Amino acid sequence: MTTATTSVPATGERSTPAGDDVSPRVSTVDGIRQSFTLAWRTVVQVRHNPWELGDFSIQPIMFVLLFTFMFGGAIAGDWQDYLTFMLPGMIVMNMLFVTLYVGQGLNTDLTKGVFDRLRSLPIARWAPLAGRILADQVKQIWSILLVLAVGMVLGFRPDNGVLGVLGAVALLLTFALAFSWTSVVVGILARDPERVQIYGMTILFPLTFVSNVFVPVDTLPSWLEPVVDANPVSTIADAVRGLLLTGAETGPILQTLIGAAVILAIFAPLSVWAFKRKL
Repeated sequence: MTTATTSVPATGERSTPAGDDVSPRVSTVDGIRQSFTLAWRTVVQVRHNPWELGDFSIQPIMFVLLFTFMFGGAIAGDWQDYLTFMLPGMIVMNMLFVTLYVGQGLNTDLTKGVFDRLRSLPIARWAPLAGRILADQVKQIWSILLVLAVGMVLGFRPDNGVLGVLGAVALLLTFALAFSWTSVVVGILARDPERVQIYGMTILFPLTFVSNVFVPVDTLPSWLEPVVDANPVSTIADAVRGLLLTGAETGPILQTLIGAAVILAIFAPLSVWAFKRKL
């Protein structure tokens, strides 16, 4: 008579089918903590590769100098007057382009297998995405202050003082925090980092140039004015101009915050869904 025996692994671990989530459920608090940890990992990389700062520092400085001295006199009659009009919009434009680095960095980690290693860790599935975006906020602060500093060297003066500058920076960071989720979606879906940049430029260049960033709306053809007025970039530029120069305007600020909330509500869940399918 034979006795049936069941083989039990020596470790006592339950075997898990391939593809199942082996990580335990992570609380929201732990997920937030893990997001900050992964954000710090991204920020520390800049210390080992300082040229990374040059990627989003050289271009905005060149744009400020080019548009101020080459086109300022033709557009506004005086380059100093044009600098006052253009610089807030330039800060907005640069903020949008810096969000591309979220998608590029995320795509690099995905293609190089970094997230394959993170899958085995007991971390929230959304923590790597949130960590990338939080790290982007540090880069955003750097780029905003850099463009503002260059403008002040050339003669730009924020008439609303320190509180106006702080309000403008807070508004820009709030919108960047939401808009970065669109870059996350592109970073997940694109094949490689180069395509992230191509897709991003294809969207952002017309979005920023068909706006009031560089020219007043009343100088445009009548059929184009409604398009520019409806562009959310124009709304953000008006809000930042108000905070820095003419006094806070409630309408553009509220529209910017509502737009940020809508973008976050749509693209944050979409990013997490796409990320889970990718892995």
